[in-house]
Amino acid sequence: MVKIVLLVLLVVVVIFLVPRLLSSSRAATPAPGSTAPDFTLASQEGTSVSLKDYRGKWVVLYFYPKDQTPGCTREAHNFQMDQSKYNQRNSVVLGVSVDSVDSHKKFCAKEGLNFKLLADSDGTVSKEYGSLTNLGVAKFAARHTFLIDPAGKVARAYTNVDPGRHSDDVLAALDQLQKE
Repeated sequence: MVKIVLLVLLVVVVIFLVPRLLSSSRAATPAPGSTAPDFTLASQEGTSVSLKDYRGKWVVLYFYPKDQTPGCTREAHNFQMDQSKYNQRNSVVLGVSVDSVDSHKKFCAKEGLNFKLLADSDGTVSKEYGSLTNLGVAKFAARHTFLIDPAGKVARAYTNVDPGRHSDDVLAALDQLQKE
């Protein structure tokens, strides 16, 4: 009987408290039409990359939880396969996670990635974009993407991402936005 009561309590905690903790640990995501928060982070090459470096281009700024995990690897592979399509649309893909530069370097080498992955080791940029999940002992970036226009404004914000088809969704949005 005690085990059943404990199990019911655990289920209640998971259903009601965990979503509140997750949502309360995130700042609001930048809204479409707002200026994208600027940042400077180190890439897997160890060089500094700033959002302002890409003014005049569309930027696909995607946040992901962890290098070398199944969903993140699938998402990165799809962005990699579509690099020529992004180039044709005057756009660049930048991936961000709280992993280190060294972790990104290994991930890129193992998976054949040649676009920039940025190390947000302290979670500052992820938090600024409302994409930091803080579970106390573990912090990671939520799977969010921001499509930023050439003037530095957020054109689209994706907070419910399917890593298997996300690149296709972003390319379709770029096509639509560039016709407007």
